[in-house]
Order: sequence, then structure tokens, then C-alpha cells
Amino acid sequence: MAGFRLTIEDGKFRDVHGRQVTLRGINVAGDAKYPNLPEQPSHVADDFFDGDNVKFTGRPFPKEEAHLHFSRLKRFGYNTIRYVFTWEAIEAAGPGIYDEEWIQHTIDILRVAKEYGFYVFMDPHQDVWSRFSGGSGAPMWTLYAAGLNPQSFAATEAAIVHNTYPDVDSFPKMIWSTNYFRLAAATMFALFFAGKEFAPKCIIDGMNIQDYLQGHFIRACTHLAKRIHEAGDIENEVVFGWETLNEPNKGMIAYDDISVIPKEQALKKGTCPTIWQTILTGSGRAVEVETWDMGGMGPYKVGRALIDPHGEKAWLPADYDDSRYGWKRDPGWKLGECIWAQHGVWDPSNDTLLRKDYFGKRPSNGEHVDYTYFANNFFMDMVRKYRDAIREQHNGAIILLQGPTMELPPKIKGTPDGDDPLIAYAPHWYDGITLMTKKWNRTWNVDVLGVLRGRYWHPGLAIKIGETAIRNCFRDQHAAMRQEGLDYLGNHPCIMTEFGIPYDMDDKYAYKTGDYASQSAAMDANHFGVENAGLEGYTLWLYMAKNDHERGDQWNGEDLSIFSADDKLLPLSAVPRSPDNQSTPSLLKAATTASMQQRKEVDDDGSVTPANLKRTLTNPSISSETTSREPELTANPGYRAAEAYVRPAPVTTAGVIKNYTFDLKRCQFSMTIETSKPPEADAPTVVFLPEFHFPKDECVVETSSGKWEISIDDEETALIQRLRWWHGDGEQTLRVTGVVKNVNGDGVAAGEEAGYYEQCNQNGWGNCSIM
Repeated sequence: MAGFRLTIEDGKFRDVHGRQVTLRGINVAGDAKYPNLPEQPSHVADDFFDGDNVKFTGRPFPKEEAHLHFSRLKRFGYNTIRYVFTWEAIEAAGPGIYDEEWIQHTIDILRVAKEYGFYVFMDPHQDVWSRFSGGSGAPMWTLYAAGLNPQSFAATEAAIVHNTYPDVDSFPKMIWSTNYFRLAAATMFALFFAGKEFAPKCIIDGMNIQDYLQGHFIRACTHLAKRIHEAGDIENEVVFGWETLNEPNKGMIAYDDISVIPKEQALKKGTCPTIWQTILTGSGRAVEVETWDMGGMGPYKVGRALIDPHGEKAWLPADYDDSRYGWKRDPGWKLGECIWAQHGVWDPSNDTLLRKDYFGKRPSNGEHVDYTYFANNFFMDMVRKYRDAIREQHNGAIILLQGPTMELPPKIKGTPDGDDPLIAYAPHWYDGITLMTKKWNRTWNVDVLGVLRGRYWHPGLAIKIGETAIRNCFRDQHAAMRQEGLDYLGNHPCIMTEFGIPYDMDDKYAYKTGDYASQSAAMDANHFGVENAGLEGYTLWLYMAKNDHERGDQWNGEDLSIFSADDKLLPLSAVPRSPDNQSTPSLLKAATTASMQQRKEVDDDGSVTPANLKRTLTNPSISSETTSREPELTANPGYRAAEAYVRPAPVTTAGVIKNYTFDLKRCQFSMTIETSKPPEADAPTVVFLPEFHFPKDECVVETSSGKWEISIDDEETALIQRLRWWHGDGEQTLRVTGVVKNVNGDGVAAGEEAGYYEQCNQNGWGNCSIM
């Protein structure tokens, strides 16, 4: 493994020198969720159901813009990219029809990422199965293969889809998350993971629907891995691994009683049918269901509402001709009828539920099926197939294992799966209260993970009061998830591959005023959590090339992107520099090679706005054309809380990190490491030190031993300020103090005492005592 650029040793990511590598990354990019030919974000209904004729070439952004985005992210201090792609992008046109143009575009983009030295792992992304069931991921034809009719999802509420919502501007916040518990997604995940058990009559092309769906998904990802391997200059040099399916879900599996909402269903918003009720409405029946909303203390019941499809069904009609896909459905699988009725779950002649526990027992042997059983059996069966198929193409690929969100990982420690030396644990975590309410509450929050794990005899005891307690609560939840990975998977690295904050808080107050104080506090608290939990890395959600103040991330009303065309970029240099200064930190610096000469100059130290971006870029995908049509939302662009995510972090450590953190209030970075020997001369401990917080001539460095230097590295791709430290052995400490600045409001003030306390007051930090 010595020739690999990144590998795993003793539960840590290591480079070729044996130094611990901290993966500080970001998801690139949200644009990958929807096609660009035609351009079809979630609020666009035109030609939505022409899903066989879409293309994703140009996603996540055009090749000519790649240097702009990657150089920007490099300047922000990221060294890792979680590369977002969808199954639909590969295989939209039909089973086995791969979009080679999109694949070549992906290879081209990855080659640009290589120029910037990024570590990249591939993320086969999905949310609630597909765009046609309210999320992203799988091609439209998978729903037809399962006998479902996506054009009837709106009437039956088999899924709540933004593209088909009556008024796209009033699409409820985060309502898409409840789609996991509606007929479309719940059925698709049940078929994908356990169709052979629960839907044995669903035979297509001579195989069960489970094997059909899993086989196509795995072969699509494997085909992409094969093409990356054949490219010859990407595998291992930039792409080091593959994550398993993003945010998998058990669907209907493991329900002891489908006629009730299980207590573990934490997300309840809008109409909330039980699985039994969504089966009924999917067959055209009118059903009265509970309605819920999300408040500061979590979900609460509002009342009841009638879902009346007026006889319309979510299933394909009996005479439907889907021969265009070329498959052959077994005669025993009748179109026009609910597949769960065909399997004896209920009787459509009198609408009687016959087997409420159908999904709680394994039909083949009667074993009780709960979440743990699902994770250790059905889920892991798929993971093994995926892992083995990927490694047939990418030998030695690191597999980042991601189980269902906020659930315990599968129990594989001490098994051949758990003994695999090249796996990492890749959970997700979000501050659910802030995400669902789109408000940052500095006064209290809730230990959601503790509630889910049953650590409190009453939920009220999970409330944490005060900003210090909230931040510590975030840290403790991340640390608990890391420990769960160690306990259930074994000694493997843990990288939090999603966490983030909504930017459109408080009815888009920041967009109207330029004041991002709430976002800054929330982002800083989130980073405090991941930095202090002992994780081996993280990838923030999200970078979105086409974010704007009106539509956010262009997907289901979400707005989590750190970049927006309607905001300014944080001046990354401590002092504005003249254009003729050789060390000008332009986002894209001039280069001597022919390929580099094609790049466009965009200066991060200026106000990068839609206007000058339009002058810089010839492609209109990032231009003033994408900005909001509401002047109120663009009149006061701000810095988008960048001071909270452009932060120092260890890059490579000659030893093992015991802890590290960045105190934004005091602008102080500290780190403690343990090493058995001093670093080699050419392999010191390296820390990314952003100039904005740590101007080279104004920061104070304190070390326990050795020598250090701060330098601005000219990498042809970007100018990056780093601290290199040659230290002794044993326990060693580093502390660097920079300059506190106020970035909320009209300008970037110096760190005078008055400005410092003004920032503290704006952010609700009281007397600015250290947390």
C-alpha cells in the first residue's frame, strides 16, 4: 500500500509518509441532483415526466468553470471532495443504457480536481429514492419497473413532489423528508433491499425485482468505476474511495404494525399517513390521516386531513404498455393492483388489513425483523455486493460505509466484513431543530441522538440550555456516533460525510440585511462539534454552483450552500494587495502552462458578485441571470458566514491528533498531538492557516517544542497559507492566535476591541468567555 496516496493504518487516514491526514472536505455539488438538459430544478414542472430523455452532462458544473470552483474551495482550506453523482445521471435513458458523455465529463472534472491536490471519494447520491418520488437519485424507469405510476403520486400522496406541487412557491419547508414514509419510497426501498422476501411475485426479466434493481444500481456504479480506472490517471491519484448508497432507508421493512406510526419515526410534518393508510390512498381510497408540524421542541400534532385520490391509483393500469424499456414482467405479477394486496397484506375487496406485521417477520423462516436485523442482513447483503463489484475495478478502494441516517451501524466488528482494513464509517448528522425550523436558537437545543438512543427517561431531559451546552451537545453527539462506529464496525476511521446549516433562516433575514450573525453562530457551533469529537474527517453539506437567494439550492426549498451568486466572497487575504503584487491571492492565478493559461482571473479579495462573475464567465450558468427576481433579497449581499467555515485545521500530522479546535471568538487555533518520534525534515506536521484569520505578520504562535514556519505556498492552482511544524516526540501542543474581525454588516472591520465586543453582542456571545 506504500504507493497509495491515501490509505488507512490503525484506524487513521495516512499519507505516503505515514502522517495522519485529516480529511477536511465539502460536498460538490448540489447541482448534480437534477438534469441540465433540460434544466430542471425541483420548482420546474415542464416536461418533468419525460424522465427517459434527460442528460446530466455539465453536472456538477461545466468543465470551463471547474478551475473557478476548485480553486475557490482550495483557498477555503478544503482538501477533500465528496463527489456527488446520481444513478439517474448514468442510466436515465433506460436499463443498461449508460450516458458515456456524462461519464467522460465526470472524468474531465476529476482531472481538474487532481490539479488542486484534492482527495476525492465518490458518492452515489439519493434522497427518498428519486426525483419522481420527491428527492433525487434513481432513474424514473425504476418506478415503472416496480409497477408504480409516478404521474399519480400527487393525487394519491404516494409522494409529495415539488415539481408537481400546486404552488411551488408555498412548498412546505423540509416536507420532502416525510416522503420516506409514503407509498412510493417505502415500497421502493422494501423492494430494493428485500424484494425476494417480501415481494416474491415481483419477477421481471426472470429475476426478482430486488436483484433487478440492485443489479442495475451496482452495475451502473461499477461501470463508472471501470471508466475511471481506464482513464489511467485518476484512480488512487485523486479518487481514493467509494461511499455506499447515500442515506439508505429500510422502507416498510421492520414494521411490527403498519397501521400505526412507530415511535422512532422522528420526522413528522404535513399529512402523516401510516404505511397502511398510504397503501390505501395509493389504491384510490379516501383516508383521513393525522397532520403534523415542526416546532422548536420537535414535531407536534396539528389535526387531521382527508386525502382523497378520487379513485386514482399510484399503480400502473392493467393495460399499461411499458415495452419501451424492453423488460418482460412475469404473468403472476398483475399490473393495476397493489403489489402488497397481491402478497396478502390486505384485501382490496373490503379494504381489510390482513397481516399488519407482514414486514416484521421474514416470510422464508419466520425470524423477527427489526431495524438491527435489517442492518445486519438485508443492508449488509447489498453492501457486500457493491463493495466487491467496485473493487473488481478499483483494487484497494476505500469503502465508506454509510448506514441509515441517525441509526446504529451494522454489527460487523470481528467478522470478515469488519476486519476489512480499507473501510471507513461515514455517518450523517444534522442539527434537526435548526434544519427543520430554519431558525438558530442560541438559548436551547435538544440532544436528538440521545433521545433516539433512549438515553433519557423523559425527552425534556434532553434539552440543553445555553450556547456552551448547545455546542458541547453537538460535540457529544458526533463523538457518540464515532464511538458507535468503533463499537459496531471496528477500528476504522470515522468521517462525517454530511452536516450543515440552512442559510435562509428567519424568513431570509440575512438576504435582506447582509447580517449573517445567526448563520455564523450556527456554522461555528456545527464545526465545534465535528472538530472536537475525535473524527478523522468531515465533508460539509454543501457547495452549490447555482445557489441564489430566491431558490436556494434549487432543490425542495433547501438552502445550505456556502456559496451563493447573490453574496460576496470573504476576502481571504488579511490585507488587500495590489494587482501587480506577485503574491496577490487571486482565486485563479496566472500560470505558465497552456492548460492553465485558459483560466479566468477572479480576485477573492474583491466583492465577487453576480455582476463581475458574469463578466468573468462566458457560460451563463453562474451569472446574474441566476439571481433573485426580488430586489429586497439581493440589495445587501453579505459574506455568508464564511468566517465560520474558512477556518484553520490540521492537514497532515506527524503522529496522532489527540484534539484540535478553533475558537472563532478569540481567533485562536489549538492542537495537541502524540508522536513516538520527531518528524522527518520533509514531512512535518502541517496546518492550514487562513490568512483572513491569521495574517502572517500579526499572528502569535506558541509551541511546546521544535521550530515552525508560516509560508504562503504557490501551488500554481492557488496561494495557500500553511504552518509547518517540526516538533519533538511525546505529547506536543500548538496554539496560534490571530486577529478577531467583525464580518457582519457593511464591511470587514479590523479587530479592535470595540469591534470585537460588537461582534460578541451581535452573535449573542455575552462576555466572550471561552467555551
